[in-house]
Amino acid sequence: MGPIGRALSYSQERSHTVSDVPRISRPLQRWLLVGLAVAVAAAGGVVWLSSGDDPAEVRTREQTLDGAAPGIRLDTTLYLPEETPAPAIIVAHGFGGSKASVDGDARELAGRGFVVLAYSARGFGASSGQIALNSLDAEVADASELVSWLAERPEVVTDDEDDPKVGVTGGSYGGALSLLLAGTDDRVDALVPTITYNDLSQALLPNSATTGATASTPAANAYAPEGVFKRSWAGIFFAAGVGGAGLADPSTDAVEAGSEDDDADAPTNAGGTPTEPPAGGPDTGGGAAPGGTASGDPCGRFRQDFCAAYNEVATTGRASEATVQLLRSVSPVSVADRITAPTMLVQGEQDTLFGLDQSDATARQIAEAGGKVKVVWYTGGHDGGRPGPELRGAMADWFDFHLRGRGEDPGTGFQYDVQGALRVQGAPSVRTVATDTYPGLENGTDTERRQVRVYGPEQTIINPPGGNPASVSSLPGLGSIIGSSSRLAGRVAIDLPGQAARFSSRPLTNQLLIAGAATVRLRVSSLPGVPAPDGAVLFAKLYDVGQDGSRLLPGSAVSPLRVPTLPADGSPVEVTVTLPAIVRPIETDRRVELVVSTTDQAYATPTEAAAYRVSLVEDGALAVPVVAGTRSGGGLPSGPLVGIAIVLGVCVLAAIWGALRRRRADDHDPALDDVPLVIENLSKSYPGGVKAVDDLSFRVEPGQVLGLLGPNGAGKTTTLRMLMGLITPTGGSMRVFGHRVHSGAPVLSRIGSFVEGAGFLPHLSGRANLELYWAATGRPADRAHFTEALEIAGLGGAVDRRVKTYSQGMRQRLAIAQAMLGLPDLLVLDEPTNGLDPPQIHQMREVLRRYAAAGRTVLVSSHLLAEVEQTCDHVVVMHQGRLVASGPVEAIVGGASEATFRVDRPTDAAEVLRDAEGVEGVVVEGPLVHADLNGMPRAEALATLVRAGVAVEQAGPRRRLEDAFLQLVGEESRS
Repeated sequence: MGPIGRALSYSQERSHTVSDVPRISRPLQRWLLVGLAVAVAAAGGVVWLSSGDDPAEVRTREQTLDGAAPGIRLDTTLYLPEETPAPAIIVAHGFGGSKASVDGDARELAGRGFVVLAYSARGFGASSGQIALNSLDAEVADASELVSWLAERPEVVTDDEDDPKVGVTGGSYGGALSLLLAGTDDRVDALVPTITYNDLSQALLPNSATTGATASTPAANAYAPEGVFKRSWAGIFFAAGVGGAGLADPSTDAVEAGSEDDDADAPTNAGGTPTEPPAGGPDTGGGAAPGGTASGDPCGRFRQDFCAAYNEVATTGRASEATVQLLRSVSPVSVADRITAPTMLVQGEQDTLFGLDQSDATARQIAEAGGKVKVVWYTGGHDGGRPGPELRGAMADWFDFHLRGRGEDPGTGFQYDVQGALRVQGAPSVRTVATDTYPGLENGTDTERRQVRVYGPEQTIINPPGGNPASVSSLPGLGSIIGSSSRLAGRVAIDLPGQAARFSSRPLTNQLLIAGAATVRLRVSSLPGVPAPDGAVLFAKLYDVGQDGSRLLPGSAVSPLRVPTLPADGSPVEVTVTLPAIVRPIETDRRVELVVSTTDQAYATPTEAAAYRVSLVEDGALAVPVVAGTRSGGGLPSGPLVGIAIVLGVCVLAAIWGALRRRRADDHDPALDDVPLVIENLSKSYPGGVKAVDDLSFRVEPGQVLGLLGPNGAGKTTTLRMLMGLITPTGGSMRVFGHRVHSGAPVLSRIGSFVEGAGFLPHLSGRANLELYWAATGRPADRAHFTEALEIAGLGGAVDRRVKTYSQGMRQRLAIAQAMLGLPDLLVLDEPTNGLDPPQIHQMREVLRRYAAAGRTVLVSSHLLAEVEQTCDHVVVMHQGRLVASGPVEAIVGGASEATFRVDRPTDAAEVLRDAEGVEGVVVEGPLVHADLNGMPRAEALATLVRAGVAVEQAGPRRRLEDAFLQLVGEESRS
């Protein structure tokens, strides 16, 4: 016995009845109503509580305070909450901003109950002095003076004399200030620096290459003198200090889970105040004049040593050791090993100025010194927007716990945001992944790395004279102009032909979530006989490439690398390249592409023409970091909670009401337990007076294969959809095994159906689709009979291919197999032979017959009358929504007026019948004579032939369902 036969013999194992659904007792109904009342009351309570919540009152006080040096005056604003004394927080602004730039952040923190001090750093806004890039003896000393001033305020809680309970936060330039202050003033109790740097010499002159087989992160290399100058960003910095457009922090919120469309609003800060450019104001060294207009000094407000350092790097593209040491002295790297205050580092995933590697270096340095640090990567940055409301709330929670001891301990773990390609109601899909420990970017940690093979031959690339035209990877400063819409920048990356080598992976079979910096080993050489005395400057980046060839550069990020020396004989130098740290899900069927280019418009590139050969080392594998974790989410604000509470209350009411109605609507008739289907006076009307089904009644008995026939528009599919509970009848009833059918009725589990096509997940195989469908039913896998269903489908090895590669016929066969999973008691198929070839139709015919012979029932809707005649033993004919005829096929066919006679002299028999009164359509077909008797009894026609001397061997109706069908429909149409 084959698999199908064994499956059909299983009919005795299954139960043909469904026990009554337990009705809800009166006590249970009372408890449900009490629960509903509590839910509604809770929703109302939330509404009542929320309706009284007005924004916390925040008072402000403007004052000018002394800095750390004579003549330095700092413009400040003190924000006071409703209740004091309270811990204090200093909010520092970004480069090119002022205290006005952080007004919204200051008000939010004051609304949380903190005393907040915002101020303009020296050289910015209305504060005096020259810009010294956060020098310890200048800007950092100024901030320490502000801590002392807060200690004297009666509104501020203190730990000791001259020691206030104080935290500090800021973005970019202000974030570095918070780290430098915490590393030099142990009175700082907590800090949250955002989108900032660890080492300016490495941030502005990066180099991602190391020789040998061991790679490390960019922030771990002492490569700054040999780095590649980040010309565009450095120019924006210098222009902001001289008196041009303000850089400041990004003013548009980065996208978060459930946030609004990031393209919708113009850039504003949290308080609604537009981000202002540097306002000039008093100075002590001939800086920018009020209003941001330069005074004529090319150094603007910069201190002379920093102005000279910039001039050196901008004109030569390289930094001297003195310049490197100067930049490191004003960077958090110089004090990170002395930071003991709890630190929450927030870094942006869309940031071509200060990448994720910068926060990684700071985190490792603080942790190695024994400090407490938490790392957060979010969807924004200098190119993607500032922290959104949820993340800003988490930052405030950090201060709440570490300054006031309130709330849960935020811990010292790591979390990162994953922004997908899907958009839900205008907002990007964002999820947060969290882990208890920070893995870091450097090799040798616990970071899991997966090998992704990339392919490509050795390629020759050129550096054009003057380094122009140049490839485009990023648009520096875009985030400060259009905020988080800079996610579009990744789609405008351009690699010029002849200047870029490409190495691509195969399409991925599973999603790859990159979280960190991948590494790859390359061979780089000059052409034999073509000297390259200064080595090579190259740029490496990793693209996400779609099936259609569309490319996206995650984070617009690129890793510059400088290979200092290339042998003149053309022998290659092996380098390990650390690609940019990114967070990017590479979806199934997409691929990654490694590109190595000679130019990039954001960097200073060599002006001499050169040519290089680039190839992969050994297996050409990318070591891609993968950080496993659990999804986490932030708390919801009170507004959404109110809406959720109301919606939940309504849903609970609807669910209870629906459950009670379903229990009452079950209406079980035990007398029909063994009858697969009874339809009584079924009707379905639509607006406009359209009746799709009109007073339809018929009954299906066990073991029948019943064909539902009718022309297009007869109401067949509408009837089947009502049978499956997909639509609600206007009138009448349908019972399956005695139970009234309605949406969600338990008895529907005894029906296997294929109505109006099946939906499959295109990226899964046919087998996986069937297994997923069966798993969704919640029934045991051993009851599915996958083997039998797949044999019925006849897909062979194609069942393990993705469904998106299937033809229409293959999809049809898979849908039939899905309907037969579990061998249901009633099988409902709508046009099952569409797309099948003749052998498969023949097999389907046999399967349906044997299926019914085992005690089950089959209902088939079809327009192939010949197939119905050969497959079905009963038919129901519909026309214009009404029943035209029903009964055994023999009876329907026998009622037709055509007859067939097998005779010895067909020609003579045909003449005799043509001469008989009323007989029409006489046709000779071999020994057979067909005739439309047109009301003449068949016995009388037989007698007429015998009297004429014609020997009749056989006489009977002409067995053509098509003729009977056309006659029935025609009569109904005429009526």
